[in-house]
Amino acid sequence: MQACENGPRVSSETWCVVDAKLVETWSPEQISGYLKANGEPAVSHESIYQRIYADKRAGGTLHRTLRCQKVRKKRYGGRDRRGTIPNQVSIDLRPAIVAERARFGDWEADLVIGAGQKQALVTINERTSRYALIAHVPFKTAQAVSDSMISLLTPFAACVHTLTTDNGKEFAQHERIAGTLDADFYFAHPYASWERGANENMNGLIRQFFPKKMRFNSITEKDIAFAMHRLNHRPRKCLGFKTPHEVFMNQLHSRHNAVAVGAHLKLTTCAR
Repeated sequence: MQACENGPRVSSETWCVVDAKLVETWSPEQISGYLKANGEPAVSHESIYQRIYADKRAGGTLHRTLRCQKVRKKRYGGRDRRGTIPNQVSIDLRPAIVAERARFGDWEADLVIGAGQKQALVTINERTSRYALIAHVPFKTAQAVSDSMISLLTPFAACVHTLTTDNGKEFAQHERIAGTLDADFYFAHPYASWERGANENMNGLIRQFFPKKMRFNSITEKDIAFAMHRLNHRPRKCLGFKTPHEVFMNQLHSRHNAVAVGAHLKLTTCAR
């Protein structure tokens, strides 16, 4: 990376922090908010963008750290993942407190599909903290998905009140999942991805690590741990520039859930 000139009001030490966070794929807005929230010298996100573009003109590589947002187009045709799932409970019957994000322990789940449509990632997020859990499944069967969801959430079972998914047939074993976790399971309306907005947003971020054209048969536990660590340690504007990790851990500690805390530490250990 070729250095660009620093502005007179920002120290080289602060720019070093900015550059390090960019390498960790934080956005300029996240970096600016993080510095302000932690009493560090202020740098506006506009200044960070200017630095990135100046660095690019000078032949640097900071611009490669930016997360490119593509316009999503509605897809027509193809295989319909939806079907008749026995004993579905509509999101219309879900407690209002879930939509308000006023309670810790309400989760959303979905699948991120690999190239070839055969393998997938199970993605689960806690709505209040935006904390992410990810697991690889070699087959998109209801059995494999339910096994994975139960495995991911069992360490936090005391903090699982509800689960919400789309109508994909992969969630056909919802009663087994709900029964094992002692939670309520709800299904969003067909073609209403906004009803699971936090999960949809998280899946977009996950694609930064596992692109659409990537085949998932080569994904390792280390790859998943790395992605989870990066996602859960980025500050979020909606969290007052705290990280999902911070908010999630604070909630766990407030409930004196030592088992869940230990499980969390194990899950978020990122091998480098």
